[in-house]
Amino acid sequence: MNARESATRILEAVDESGRHYRDSLPMIASENVLSPLVRKACDSDLHGRYAEGLPGKRYYQGCEDFDTIEEIGIESAKRVFDCSFANIQSTSGTVSNMAGLKALAEPGDTITAVSTADGGHISHARMGAVGVRGLNLITYPWIESRMEPDIDAAAALIRETEPSLALFGQSVFLFPTPLQELADAAHEVGARVMYDAAHVLGLIAGGQFQDPLREGADLMTGSSHKTFPGPQGGFLLSDSDDAKFMRKINSSVFPGVCSTYHLHHVAGKAVALAEFEAFGPDYAKDTVANAKALGAALAAEGFDVMAEERDYTASHQVLTRHGDPDSGTGRDAAALLEEAGIITNMNMLPGDTKAMAPSGLRLGVPELTRLGMGVDEMQDVAGFFASVLIAGDDPAKVKQDVSEFKSGFLEVGYCFEPGPAYPGL
Repeated sequence: MNARESATRILEAVDESGRHYRDSLPMIASENVLSPLVRKACDSDLHGRYAEGLPGKRYYQGCEDFDTIEEIGIESAKRVFDCSFANIQSTSGTVSNMAGLKALAEPGDTITAVSTADGGHISHARMGAVGVRGLNLITYPWIESRMEPDIDAAAALIRETEPSLALFGQSVFLFPTPLQELADAAHEVGARVMYDAAHVLGLIAGGQFQDPLREGADLMTGSSHKTFPGPQGGFLLSDSDDAKFMRKINSSVFPGVCSTYHLHHVAGKAVALAEFEAFGPDYAKDTVANAKALGAALAAEGFDVMAEERDYTASHQVLTRHGDPDSGTGRDAAALLEEAGIITNMNMLPGDTKAMAPSGLRLGVPELTRLGMGVDEMQDVAGFFASVLIAGDDPAKVKQDVSEFKSGFLEVGYCFEPGPAYPGL
């Protein structure tokens, strides 16, 4: 394959990936699709430009127009997240966490967080940003049936270990964190509190989950491309009135963990913020309603859906267990579902210790909701799951049914100019 053939094959694979998702049910909880206006901002000359620094205080010339973009985006973020400080430069949720850890903890400090086995994100672990920063990690006691930290035991742990930073938030995130009680314990021992809202940021902004900045979080980080439906990127948000603290957060992003920060994505975030101001509350409400309906429908089909005693979920996610811990049954279920045109991910659940052979699936509805599916369609989706994983129907036949079903949901909504979710295909 010569150089030209390589380029051609790459572009063919790009189109093939788009068709794959167009004809499937995309249910990875961390994924979403772009609105036409956000896509336009991202596919612009800004993709190759630099703007180190803050608006009006750049290291390069030629940034006047980008200053306008970033200033509008910051003010919009303050309104959307009801906060006094917003940094919209971060290139991802993990980079946001790296910046937060840089600002709030020194190498060798002790921090507390949710373990990856209980749903914590890899950036909260020694294998990720916590290890990169050289921090000593202690994880919270966990209540599996409620899928949340044990409030009393976690508060006692914080008081006993006196961490520099108490980190909350998860990658597997079904219910609001009991933040107020735990933040109080952290502040008693002089710890800062950081809340990673990567998965649930849009639900928080839409008033459908919890309000971390009013419940004790000194800093909230998040992704801009999950339940907040924008381009790849991140946020750092605070309601602090401490100018020194805000300067420290800004400098932890640049020059701390970013040089340039993907100007085209910042522009896309700014457009997505404007659209969220107009449509976000409805989108967040419909996303949670769909997740609740999906959990109940899967349980009715006979699946083992986690957190039954709490009606399965209060977020965009649903968890299902498909066998014994470390049996690989979650991995096998995900592979079989993809043959049927349903794109999910295997996931560790409490009791699992092998990341590549877990027993669970993590299911998300942000993209399905953005495409116009509602609670009635969640019954259909659960039926497709049951056909493959319970009835044992031919995945190829189910895939045809899924593709036909999906053909009625190919337009992005909750935006100023609805349009194709998978353009050019």
